[in-house]
Amino acid sequence: VQLQASGGGLVQAGESLRLSCAASGSIRSIKAIAWFRQAPGKSREWVATTTNGGTTYYSDSVKGRFTISEDNANNTVFLQMNNLKPEDTAVYYCAADYWSGKYDFWGQGTQVTVSS
Repeated sequence: VQLQASGGGLVQAGESLRLSCAASGSIRSIKAIAWFRQAPGKSREWVATTTNGGTTYYSDSVKGRFTISEDNANNTVFLQMNNLKPEDTAVYYCAADYWSGKYDFWGQGTQVTVSS
């Protein structure tokens, strides 16, 4: 399985971006897909997860601003990011858990830069 993340860019604080994570196979067979991010000089941080059952989870830092969703027909998971803040600046990665209990498959990352 391959994951392709896209949609990053440079925006100003308060603006929005939508990231996409396209899977090479059906996402219906995936236990969970998550978004992570890594800012320069910092460790990777979990952002949000959507599960096979449709449940979503968010980190406290993005709750209320970010929304994770699925397009099963196109095997794509989205991360809608609203009211972006400079502290959201990072490389964003999507990752999939194919029922192994861990995220074994990762996309290549897409850069999000938020200017103040």
